[in-house]
Amino acid sequence: MTTMTITIERTPRTFRIGTDTLQVEELSITLPFARKPCNLSKLGGDQPETILVTETREMSTAEFDEFAANLLRSRDWLDGKGGTTQVGTLCVEVCAPGRPYLYINPEGSNYARYVARLG
Repeated sequence: MTTMTITIERTPRTFRIGTDTLQVEELSITLPFARKPCNLSKLGGDQPETILVTETREMSTAEFDEFAANLLRSRDWLDGKGGTTQVGTLCVEVCAPGRPYLYINPEGSNYARYVARLG
């Protein structure tokens, strides 16, 4: 088996939204988002968008597999997060050992409304 390492630059950015200041990391790549995918087999999308990571959620492989198999299920930790700016899409990054990275934009909801995949 061959292992490949990909390095993606992350640039710290600060946004002002109303009276709030938001710290994000902008990824050096763009990814397409799928709208309301029920699982990872339904990913893909239209135009690639700039990813702005607001937080990273690390999971075990079992937690990730359950999450990825049920993307439309309500999750308290997604509630009220995500959205879009003129620069890009605000996302929660989800990762687990040996699994792809997921970028979740719940658009203020409590489920994975928009999902992009890396890996």
